[in-house]
Amino acid sequence: RYRGLTLVLTFLCYTSYHLSRKPISIVKSQLHPNCSALGPNPRNDSNSSTWCSWAPFDGDNYNELFGALDNAFLVAYAIGMFISGIFGERLPLRYYLSAGMVLSGLFTALFGLGYFWNIHVLWYFIIMQICNGLVQTTGWPAVVTCIGNWFGKGKRGLIMGIWNSHTSVGNILGSLIAGVWVSSAWGLSFVVPGIIIAAVGVICFFFLVEYPEDVGCSPPLHHVTSKEKDPEAVTSNEGPLSISGQSSTDRSDSPKDSAEEPEAISFFGALWIPGVVEFSLCLLFAKLVSYTFLYWLPLYIVNVAHFSAKEAGDLSTLFDVGGILGGIFAGLISDYTGGRATTCCVMLVVAAPMLFLYNHVGQNGIGTSIAMLIVCGALVNGPYALITTAVSADLGTHESLKGNAKALSTVTAIIDGTGSIGAALGPLLAGLISPTGWNNVFYMLIAADVLACLLLARVVVKEIRTWCGCMARKRGYVRT
Repeated sequence: RYRGLTLVLTFLCYTSYHLSRKPISIVKSQLHPNCSALGPNPRNDSNSSTWCSWAPFDGDNYNELFGALDNAFLVAYAIGMFISGIFGERLPLRYYLSAGMVLSGLFTALFGLGYFWNIHVLWYFIIMQICNGLVQTTGWPAVVTCIGNWFGKGKRGLIMGIWNSHTSVGNILGSLIAGVWVSSAWGLSFVVPGIIIAAVGVICFFFLVEYPEDVGCSPPLHHVTSKEKDPEAVTSNEGPLSISGQSSTDRSDSPKDSAEEPEAISFFGALWIPGVVEFSLCLLFAKLVSYTFLYWLPLYIVNVAHFSAKEAGDLSTLFDVGGILGGIFAGLISDYTGGRATTCCVMLVVAAPMLFLYNHVGQNGIGTSIAMLIVCGALVNGPYALITTAVSADLGTHESLKGNAKALSTVTAIIDGTGSIGAALGPLLAGLISPTGWNNVFYMLIAADVLACLLLARVVVKEIRTWCGCMARKRGYVRT
């Protein structure tokens, strides 16, 4: 029951985080629309070509200003993430997460209130984005830590692959909610998501359980040990949680009941965990691609396929549908093979030519566009989802930590914080490159996918050697 409750609550929490991030990508096309398509200018005192645009985004440099908005959020998010993990290890996660969600709802709503208050100052919107980026860093380390506290390594890839669909579900809901008001009163496209995330934060405060030990349940197994050969040992730790089934050994090992609780790991100590640096740098480029699509895909569809803002927002949700499938597929395959890095690398290699094809043939028909968006979404978001969930939890409970549970939040923050640097660079580069043509934007994304794959080469080689060694030992046993 408590595992299920934790899954549902953390799923809703991070769904609302992404739901509140998505509206900016939908509203962009309304801040600087094609005014000539709306008929004659009713205000003769304004520019004939941009009379329907929202100042200060009515100039020729509107793409650069949109990039500045994205970058304000993402740079603040990247910087704040490294600090957030340290706080997450030392503060009650329930309070930390709830406060962050309420504040995020406040700043999201304040951005939208700029419409009703008739604000046309760029710095107002940038400050709201910076503040929102900082408080949204409370989310990811907290929810991954909660899941890592409740679930062992056994089916972590599949469970987290399904659970991580909150990212895409949030993007889809954010697109649909923002699309309702984008053409009539775009301020509501921010105010309503802001209210939603604040409300979920209040629910989280009252019902989230951080540790199994808080409710008398036994903690899960994070590593394969000799005890796992005993079926009863596995059942007692990985089966249904109950107070009566908790052994005396479980109680004595419980972090909450131990006489001396281990100290939280340092930032540099977390960097020394094998694989943290490689996966962090890989995520930098993988998240660069994912967030470029998150912030620029609707505008790309409007410019290339000439759809309306609402139609482009609805169509862009298919990329997130593919992301759900890709995350589940990546988790399932990596659980079966034991090769997290190899799974990521293969998907990244295939993603590069698919991005090229989408740019050149993806708009040749609605059917082709739908299929290509789903495939690209799966291949782009699959590795991103796997690294930020199962890989982060694996490394945060790495056997080199000798059972110290005070590393999950820090490791998660390092990996996602490094990835967030790429998330900040992607939309910024897209804003700078898009005036030269969308082809160049896609070449940049393809190059980022290739670099992400290359950075995992050492870990992939290590996994392949492990597989070869296991196969050799099996053949030896058969011959014997």
